[in-house]
Amino acid sequence: MAKTLFFPEDLVSLAERVIADNKIAGRKIALAESCTGGLVCAALTEIPGSSAVLDRGFVTYSNEAKQELLGVPQDLLDAFGAVSPATAWAMAQGAIRNSNADVAVAVSGIAGPEGGTEMKPVGTVVFALAIRGDDEVNAEQRQIDGANRAEIRHQAALAALELLRLDAE
Repeated sequence: MAKTLFFPEDLVSLAERVIADNKIAGRKIALAESCTGGLVCAALTEIPGSSAVLDRGFVTYSNEAKQELLGVPQDLLDAFGAVSPATAWAMAQGAIRNSNADVAVAVSGIAGPEGGTEMKPVGTVVFALAIRGDDEVNAEQRQIDGANRAEIRHQAALAALELLRLDAE
């Protein structure tokens, strides 16, 4: 395992597996991150040799960034909000379109402590996986309960990495 001062051991360990799996598969990956703010890309770049796998990451925290960098339509954001399977899917597709990646993962959520609603409480996180040339929608909403902002972001980053690892197998 790579030594790091900045990331928990579980995040680094999983990032190592993502890099190894995708390197073996000969695949490039891209990330579209909102609530994780680049945490997934940062964990991946902690791993020596990550440049063989990681093509690029988009930190699209604002709706404007989601639109400008990933092409997420305003009407989709208006209809479903930034934290929705539809938006996460559009983010993942935008990451594929705007990169040389074979696979992309998007993550958008409400890390808190504010911003939650009855329909989308703090800890609501949505993930989407896009594969170049495959239009199948693969998005999932999860609830990370009982955690603070740092833990929600940590758990979201782990889940995003797990999607990339599982897809590489």
